[in-house]
Amino acid sequence: MNDERIRYLLHGNNIPKGAYVLYFMQQSQRVNDNHALACAITLANERKLPVVVFFSLDPTYPDGNLRNFTFLLEGLDEVRAELISKGIGFIFRIGKPDANIRDYLLEAAVVVLDTGYLRIQREWRKNLYFDIAENYPHCDLVQVETDTIVPVNVATNKLEYGAYTIRNKLLKQLDCFLDQAEFTAPVQSYDLNLKTDPFPDDYLSFLDSLSVKKIDISHHYHGGYQQASQRLSNFISKKLDQYPNANDPALDLTSKMSPYLHYGQISPREIYTKVAATDATPEAKTAYLEQLFIRRELAWNFVCYNPEYDVFDKMTDPWAYRTMNDHLDDEREYLYTIQDYQDLKTHDPYFNACMRELLESGYMHNYMRMYWAKKIIEWSKSYHEAFSIIKTLNDTYLLDGRDPSSYAGIAWCFGKHDRPWQERPIFGKLRTMTEGGLKRKFAIDKYVARWQ
Repeated sequence: MNDERIRYLLHGNNIPKGAYVLYFMQQSQRVNDNHALACAITLANERKLPVVVFFSLDPTYPDGNLRNFTFLLEGLDEVRAELISKGIGFIFRIGKPDANIRDYLLEAAVVVLDTGYLRIQREWRKNLYFDIAENYPHCDLVQVETDTIVPVNVATNKLEYGAYTIRNKLLKQLDCFLDQAEFTAPVQSYDLNLKTDPFPDDYLSFLDSLSVKKIDISHHYHGGYQQASQRLSNFISKKLDQYPNANDPALDLTSKMSPYLHYGQISPREIYTKVAATDATPEAKTAYLEQLFIRRELAWNFVCYNPEYDVFDKMTDPWAYRTMNDHLDDEREYLYTIQDYQDLKTHDPYFNACMRELLESGYMHNYMRMYWAKKIIEWSKSYHEAFSIIKTLNDTYLLDGRDPSSYAGIAWCFGKHDRPWQERPIFGKLRTMTEGGLKRKFAIDKYVARWQ
C-alpha cells in the first residue's frame, strides 16, 4: 500500500493498552480493495489483536430515506457476512456514529478511519479526533484514503479551476496509486462480546420503525459489491467499446457505477484497473477513464477545498455570479414548482422522461442530468430557487446524490468547471441546453419511450 494514503492524526502515549483495532467504516462500505480495512488488519497483526469494524446508521442523516437506506443496508449486509466469515468483528449501531463509537474507544488500541469530505463526514471525524485526543490518550488515530485513486491532498493542495488544470497532476501520480489493497487474514480472530444492535432481516420494517422518510425503493438497482461487480462485468463485455457514444440517452451505454461508488461498495481503483486491462479500443477506455478518474477526482477536489460546495452563494465562480446577476429580471416563458416536476407536469416530454427515470429508478442518465438541471434554471423565478430545487431533488431521489460528483455536477450547471459562453436570455454566459439540441444529436424519442 502506498504510504501516502495513510495519515497518522494522533499518536498514542505508547502505554500498551487495547483489546482490538477498531475500523470506523463509513465512506468505504466494502471488504474488497479497501485500503482502510487492509491498514486496520496490518496494524492489528503487528499487535496480535483482533479487528473490529464499527458501522453506525444515523436515521437523521441529511435526506436519508427508505430508498437510499435500503440500498445501503443491502450492501452492508453483504459486508457483515463476509467480515464475520474472515474472523473480523462487526458492530452495527443505530444513531450518530461519533456518539456511538465512544462505547468502544476505551479498549481500542488503534482507531482507523476511511476518508470522507462532505460536511457531515468531516464533522464526525473532527468530533472523534477531539474525543480521542482529550479522553483516550493511549489510542492511535489513523486516516486512510481509499475512495479516490490519488488522495486528494496528494494530487494538489488547492481548489482547481477545471479538468484541464488537474488532469496532468493526477496522471503524474496515477501509477503510484494503482496499489491494490491486498486482503491479509487477521492473525487473531474476533472472539469478544461487544455491544451491538441486531442487524435487520427486514429492511423495510426496520426503517419504518426508525420513521425515515418514505421515498419508494428502487427496483432497478440493488446495493452491494456483488451487484456492482456484476454490473461492471456486463458493462465491460457489452458496452465499453461503444462508450464514446455514451452521451446519447437513447443508447443506454453508461456503466451505472455511480451509486456503488457513492456508498463505497466498489473502489474506483478496482474499476480503473479492470477497464484498463480490457482489449477495448483506446478511444473507449480513454473516454471512460476520463470520467471515472479525472472528472470524479475533480469533484472530490471541489468539495475538499470548497467546504461550502452546496451553498448557492459560494459554489461557483465570480464570472458566473456576475452574469446571473445581469439576467435576474429576464422574462421566463414557463414557471414551474418542485411539485410540478414531481408530478411530471411540464410541457417538455424529454424533461418529464428524465424526471420519471429519477423518481422510479433512483438514477438519471448523465447527459439528461445536465439537461434536467438547465431546464430547472430556465423555469425558475430565480437562480437561487433553481439551485434549491435541483439540490432537493438530487439529494432526495438519486442513489448517487449527496455525493461530491453530484454536487460538482450541480455547480457545473451554474458555471463551475466550465467557461463563459455566448450571452443568451436567462442564462447570460452560462451554457444552455435545449430541446432542439436533444433532437438534433440523439434519437431522443427512444429514451422517452423507455421511461413511459
